[in-house]
Amino acid sequence: QVQLVESGGGLVQAGGSLRLTCAASGSRFTISAMAWFRQAPGKQRELVASITSGGSTNYTDSVKGRFTISRDNANNTVHLQMNSLTGEDTGVYYCNAEYRYSVRSPTYRKWGQGTQVTVSS
Repeated sequence: QVQLVESGGGLVQAGGSLRLTCAASGSRFTISAMAWFRQAPGKQRELVASITSGGSTNYTDSVKGRFTISRDNANNTVHLQMNSLTGEDTGVYYCNAEYRYSVRSPTYRKWGQGTQVTVSS
């Protein structure tokens, strides 16, 4: 089974930066899309950014120009570089991966445990 481990969250002042990392581990799997979601207190989980295996990216409007998602396919790792952080970026950030075990297997989705990002004003 695929496991996702996130790191890089923490407390940062407004205007600062953080870099999140999510590493996938397991055996005999191929990851297609990877993404970062976040959930602020009292709000629903929302997509922040996603990236395909080919490197195509997608961002929610509120982070465009500030966040950059990237991935290392060889190491099954995805990063989220977050710049110019504001209080609106506070929340728990979750990594998500879509993967298969073979070309004929179903596609599965896995969530990481989440990492807290707190932006202080």
